[in-house]
Amino acid sequence: MCAAHYDEFIEAGVQYAGFVNTEVNKVRCTATVNVSLMDLDERAGRNPAGFLATTMRHLGLGQVDEVQLPCGPAVTCVGNRASNFDGVLTQSGQDEPIWTSFIQVQIPLSNGTVLVLEMGTPTVEGWDVFSAMFAGIVKSVRLFDDSGGPLVMPG
Repeated sequence: MCAAHYDEFIEAGVQYAGFVNTEVNKVRCTATVNVSLMDLDERAGRNPAGFLATTMRHLGLGQVDEVQLPCGPAVTCVGNRASNFDGVLTQSGQDEPIWTSFIQVQIPLSNGTVLVLEMGTPTVEGWDVFSAMFAGIVKSVRLFDDSGGPLVMPG
């Protein structure tokens, strides 16, 4: 699933992409997890998390909140989006819309980049399990300086 989008991932700054397959209450559930780095907009100023939150709210991507993680301030966005499932993979042979629920977390870094973590799933039955696992991953993010000391982003 991830390999089919390899070139797009490289262009988008994806550093890690994973596919999760499990069963919840006898329903097969899937999710994707991506970790990316992107440039922080120069207009972010001294409050990059606030800037990111305002931008995401303006775009109407979902429910946006600012949170404090052990590594520093971050922005979360929980929402839904539609995309098309390629007709080559569908029974009808036609492109079909598919809705995906997602959680995206953006952590602004002091070097002018943003660490973006995202989990998405098209399976409603798996949402609680996947979102809980993803929250645990996000809360475990730790940053370190060149000498191995802990690093907390300002803000």
